[in-house]
Amino acid sequence: MRDYLRSGLRRASDEGARAVVLRIDTPGGLDAATRDINQAILASPVPVIAWVAPEGARAASAGTYILYACHLAAMAPATSLGAATPVSMGGPGPGTGPEPEPEESRGQREPPAANAPATTPSPRNEPRDAMSRKAVNDAVGYLRSLAELRGRNQEFAEAAVRDAATLTATQALSQGVIEIIAGNTGQLLRQAQGRKVRLAQREVTLDLAGKTVTVVTPDWRARLLAVLTEPTVAYLLLLIGLYGLVFEGYSPGAILPGMVGAICLLLAAYGLQVLPVNYAGVALIVVGVALIAIEFAMPSVGAAGVGGVVALVAGSLILFDTQVPGFGVPGGLIAGIGAATAVMFMGMIWLASRARRQPVVTGQEELVGQMAVATRDFDGLGQVHVRGEHWQARSAVPVRRGQPVRVLALDGLVLRVEPEAETRRAD
Repeated sequence: MRDYLRSGLRRASDEGARAVVLRIDTPGGLDAATRDINQAILASPVPVIAWVAPEGARAASAGTYILYACHLAAMAPATSLGAATPVSMGGPGPGTGPEPEPEESRGQREPPAANAPATTPSPRNEPRDAMSRKAVNDAVGYLRSLAELRGRNQEFAEAAVRDAATLTATQALSQGVIEIIAGNTGQLLRQAQGRKVRLAQREVTLDLAGKTVTVVTPDWRARLLAVLTEPTVAYLLLLIGLYGLVFEGYSPGAILPGMVGAICLLLAAYGLQVLPVNYAGVALIVVGVALIAIEFAMPSVGAAGVGGVVALVAGSLILFDTQVPGFGVPGGLIAGIGAATAVMFMGMIWLASRARRQPVVTGQEELVGQMAVATRDFDGLGQVHVRGEHWQARSAVPVRRGQPVRVLALDGLVLRVEPEAETRRAD
């Protein structure tokens, strides 16, 4: 999105556009990418109008920072902004990027009323550790500086970071966070007409009446990267990659499973690096797939397989910080993958137990019960011919040349035999 926005601003400048409308609907993003986007907006020679749309959209977390940086801010009805507390990529709690605040922290303080000014949070809501305070205070200073630059509500900017406060479109307009409420592009341009905005070097008056609107859609690269960073897609790529490597291990030289697995793992790594990943979940998924692979390789009573299924499901549930709005894997998908893995595992157990009940049909063990013929007289150790092969044999009774004998057992590379006549008398 950073590259997409930068290229869009360059195109607008090259084509002499009167303004750029940046439509926002986001649950948040990385701190570094957010600051890069804001730097591009602040340096843009073309006015940028932030518009949270369509109805039902939100400018949460990083979206709030971007909205504050834009020259003009607008929202569609039934939209919201705020919840700009930085949280850690490795789990809940303040961290290094303006990710949305976990729900339990968001509930510590009610959002300001429609006509009530935002207030500075109480000291009890301050982060306890020094690193968290550093991240939060840095975010507060950054967002307040943007609010000061654009003449917007600085108190709410601080409350959005410290208390994860949020506002609706109506509340944001009444509290001076945005300038316009517009349900469509036409309304937005009409209300923006004639407004003065301050660019980096000069002040301009927006003249948008009757101007042609050109929609700049993301190119294939931006769309591809957006798909890879979808939590569900990244999760599936991780599983496909792990199973691909497992199948390659079972069939060395097949190439295709290993190649697909390696590519999917690399793509999953790209997607996971920009998502709020709980690395304990990643570790549990890897351990789960490894245990299932061990069960397939060395079938036992099923302990490894059961443990693998449990680890796989548990890791999938905690893979993403699901308290962050907009991130997470659907529960139905996790349940389906867990059920499919369990069915596959139970089918493997059934096939293994069925195979164990069947007589051996290959290998040296299949010799037991076969009929052989003595190639010479011997008493004790001799030689017999069985299945077109000559084997050393041992008999407790004398055996004559050409006499049929039955194989009773296999002692290393020596067959323990007994003359067929002796067997019939024993029966």
